[in-house]
Amino acid sequence: MEDMIFYDRLQFAFTITFHYIFPQLTMGLSLMIVYFKWKYLRNNDEKYNDAAKFFMKIFAINFTMGVITGIPMEFQFGTNWAKFSELTGSIIGQTLAMEGLFSFFLESSFLALFIFGEKLMGQKLHLLTGFLVFLGSWASGWFILATNAWMQHPVGYEILDNGKFVLENFSSLFSNPWLLPAFLHNQFASVVTSSFVVASIGAFYILRKKQIEYGKLFLKTGVIFGLVSSVLVAFPTGDWNAKNVAKYQPAAFAAMEGIFETEEAGAEIVLIGQPNMVEKKLDNKIAVPNILSFLTHQDWNKQIPGMDQFKEEELPDNIPALYYSYHIMVGLGTIFIGIMALALFFLWRKKLYTFKPLLWFILFLVPFPYIANLTGWYTAELGRQPYLVYGLLKTSDGVSPTVSSGNTLFTLLGFVALYMLLGLLFLVLVGKTINEGPKLQKH
Repeated sequence: MEDMIFYDRLQFAFTITFHYIFPQLTMGLSLMIVYFKWKYLRNNDEKYNDAAKFFMKIFAINFTMGVITGIPMEFQFGTNWAKFSELTGSIIGQTLAMEGLFSFFLESSFLALFIFGEKLMGQKLHLLTGFLVFLGSWASGWFILATNAWMQHPVGYEILDNGKFVLENFSSLFSNPWLLPAFLHNQFASVVTSSFVVASIGAFYILRKKQIEYGKLFLKTGVIFGLVSSVLVAFPTGDWNAKNVAKYQPAAFAAMEGIFETEEAGAEIVLIGQPNMVEKKLDNKIAVPNILSFLTHQDWNKQIPGMDQFKEEELPDNIPALYYSYHIMVGLGTIFIGIMALALFFLWRKKLYTFKPLLWFILFLVPFPYIANLTGWYTAELGRQPYLVYGLLKTSDGVSPTVSSGNTLFTLLGFVALYMLLGLLFLVLVGKTINEGPKLQKH
């Protein structure tokens, strides 16, 4: 049974990790495309229109890959997690269906119109189609996050005698106190990824002395969007999310912060340390006293429950993975703010375009927002364990009892091979698009 649960979780973790490489770019990039198109209508500068169409082609490639890799996860609800689907389907099925019915079709329909319909519609309607693509992509995130928010903090439900969950109040799905902070945090994090991608493409063009005017536009836009979004990810949205975890999932909060023992007079914030699960402590710890209590409760001496206050079965089942995921996310987010603030300073001093060390740094930094986004999701999902629906439905009670671990492992290996090919195809297509640049794609 344990092997079956392990492989079911591993397969879903792999497929959703690979899938989320693509939506995190499309959601943020759609906003930046609307900005470029709006700037074109305002300034009548053709560079902005070229930029909008150029990045919409990259958006389209990502969107296609996101659809291809998203479909298998829906089937996994029926194959690997049949019991979970049976018990909670009447609730999570509603938001997932709304995502597919409303958001996906809105996004895909107007994506085609934006790419092929500019001359037919005119510029103002072309901007409108871009905005509707943005609206569809962010609505998709809203419905997915509404589903996840209910799993993290279930509200408005009733459990029938047969164990099935039914919805008592439909509006509670969207007024869930977990939803808005998680949505805003996730969306601004996607803007961080998109900003770094745009800035890195700009740095690439400048360093290669190719399409330099577009390179300067992309770099400037990416840096400004990147700094603003990086700050918003940290505060207020990140702070708001952390307070929700502390309030609704205190065991997960203690684990991700590395609090093994409750401190009487205020909790310290750990900067560096390695969880020692044998001795129940952090090795080689560097921490600042009382800061965590202040950040969480605005009280320097407020007590925060440590892991010693919870039963073993209430704690996340992989504390080191949760702890490291959280600290990688926070550490990278802090670095992003510093790098983009430095780049904005050089931009203000009119030295950014000629300072090659920083250009190279921005170019090679592009994978790290993806890592930060993924570790952020790992933090949320590892923190919810050992539950599928927090406090109500254990992960071990949601798997499909008739699917063997061998079957799951076999299909997992198939997914790995297939996704390696898809990943290679994606890199070739995006690389070709970037190498051609916006100049060659404007007609």
